[in-house]
Amino acid sequence: MAEQQAAGQDTGIRIRNLYKIFGHDPAAYVDLVRQGMSKAELNERYGHVLGLKDINIEMPSGGIQVIMGLSGSGKSTLIRHINRLIDPTAGEVLVGGSDVVKMDARELRQFRRNKTAMVFQKFALLPHRSVLDNAVYGLEVQGLPRAAQVDAAMRWIERVGLKGFEDRYPNQLSGGMQQRVGLARALTNDAPILLMDEAFSALDPLIRMDMQGVLLDLQKEIRKTIVFITHDLDEALRLGDRIAILRDGEVIQQGTGQEIVLKPADDYISKFVKEVNRGRVIKVDAIMSSLKTTAGQPPVIVPSGTVIEDAARLLTEADRQEAAVANGSGEIVGSLRMHDIVSAMFSTDPDNARKLEVS
Repeated sequence: MAEQQAAGQDTGIRIRNLYKIFGHDPAAYVDLVRQGMSKAELNERYGHVLGLKDINIEMPSGGIQVIMGLSGSGKSTLIRHINRLIDPTAGEVLVGGSDVVKMDARELRQFRRNKTAMVFQKFALLPHRSVLDNAVYGLEVQGLPRAAQVDAAMRWIERVGLKGFEDRYPNQLSGGMQQRVGLARALTNDAPILLMDEAFSALDPLIRMDMQGVLLDLQKEIRKTIVFITHDLDEALRLGDRIAILRDGEVIQQGTGQEIVLKPADDYISKFVKEVNRGRVIKVDAIMSSLKTTAGQPPVIVPSGTVIEDAARLLTEADRQEAAVANGSGEIVGSLRMHDIVSAMFSTDPDNARKLEVS
């Protein structure tokens, strides 16, 4: 199984000093961009378009890396460098220590077949094939026996909630169901790296949230290295173990969702995070005090890593104003007060989280 294979190999992705310039002679202008030439100037003076500029991202094996940005930021260009659907102008794309940029045609073909699978925004299903036959396509290309193809595909068809629909055709399915087929196809391919380019963007909001939940539930089991492209910050914060935000082909900020919400790098990022529900992002560890809880009743226990919205719910249900924070071993590592939670949720200055009092 892919999850067993991935456990024994490095499927982390390391992108180093990556540049992409579109035009008739892109290599001639890399040094000018390195020296500070802007995207607008490169286009106006030389008729070349800067797609990516000095991208450096470390994507740990077995996690979800979200690449986020508005239209034209370079996020889809970036993900297509990982399986080299687009060749870079300069830089490295290292997967498990191997540079994808240096692979010859045979190596690249094997890499795409066995190491990566892709889920597209527009589903990209073959209309003349049933759900089952779409799902087995990657294994069919690999030349696996039909019985093995069907066994693998049916497992994932069931896991994504499509059991009983394996003989249907794409035009007989809703948009959400079609995207489940795309996900089942990618998982059936048994590749340790999953590339998802705006995979849920074409779906209605409720279906989109449902698919996010499906992906998160599956990831607990499969632990693939997932690169997920989105323009939606709420989606990025829900899915991403780490997030990189692009603007005009450059990485403006990267880190965990909590780091980005608490410490936006500039005004551009601040505008992104302004309307975020901080209670679903900030964890109790960021605002807890080292002080012990007040003596008296047995404390309400909140696990380390809990988001503060859930902590507030626990305190409210217990009709208490204070909780103890415990690590995975059950050891008390801090205390948390309700007014700390409220301050963190509504203060525009997260450093004030412990200072503000609720009147």
